[in-house]
Amino acid sequence: MSDSINQSSSIAPSAPNVAPHVIVLGNEKGGAGKTTVAMHVVAALLEAGKSVGTLDLDVRQRSFSRYMANRQMWVGRRDMQMPEHIALEAGTDNRLDVRQQEESDSFVRALGHLRANHDFVVIDCPGSDSYLSRLGHASADTLITPMNESFVDVDLLATLDPNTLEVAGPSIYAEMVWSCRQARVQANGAAIDWVVLRNRTSHIHAKNRKRVETTLDALASRLAFRQIEGLSERVVFREMFPAGLTLLDLTSEEANASLTMSHVAARAEVKALLSALNLPGLFGGGDA
Repeated sequence: MSDSINQSSSIAPSAPNVAPHVIVLGNEKGGAGKTTVAMHVVAALLEAGKSVGTLDLDVRQRSFSRYMANRQMWVGRRDMQMPEHIALEAGTDNRLDVRQQEESDSFVRALGHLRANHDFVVIDCPGSDSYLSRLGHASADTLITPMNESFVDVDLLATLDPNTLEVAGPSIYAEMVWSCRQARVQANGAAIDWVVLRNRTSHIHAKNRKRVETTLDALASRLAFRQIEGLSERVVFREMFPAGLTLLDLTSEEANASLTMSHVAARAEVKALLSALNLPGLFGGGDA
């Protein structure tokens, strides 16, 4: 594990946090860009001069950990900032209660260590229900749920009447988030800021997109989440994964040309996303 490197920010002035802030990326559907968003949030926080710890709870896919391993290869070869990364393992005992206790103990140790040493902790959860995923959700100060602008992804949040598209009831995932929020309040009085992030958005204002937005507006009030725009459908957000880089790390030399208007626009999207999250110590964000 590598220590984070603090630098002055080109995004926003760095301010000390009263307490570490835990950001959790979670949903129960693949393909919404969860790990891609996590990568860029981490890179933006590092660029803002924050100390960052990262935790991978996806014991099978490990995309977040592979990205960190790819990024680690640059250390010593360029001025590369790294978070401190921990990848948890699944419990091994055949007894469910013992296995869950193993996972709970390892999660508490890892999160406690990262919280004690960093300003922010970013947790990437698996795209399916698991005990570790529920532990991660319940620990969030900010929960980010990326989704594509389609009714397939809206189904992650609620069931809809097929004729009217009115909300018939919350989804299993929304009910799980609600239970985590209730448990968090009962445990220490803290609230989870749930942010639904409309990700991989199209620049075309299609009729279906408007219908999805209207449905999400109704759901936001009912399920008590904020919705913000995430990252649009740009190849640049994903193409540097094998190198462990993001577009915030990319220089003109590495692009083999001057940074294009597309690169500039994509960087602006990342900064807008970070601002909309309203994180403590950034852009005059909320209290830590």
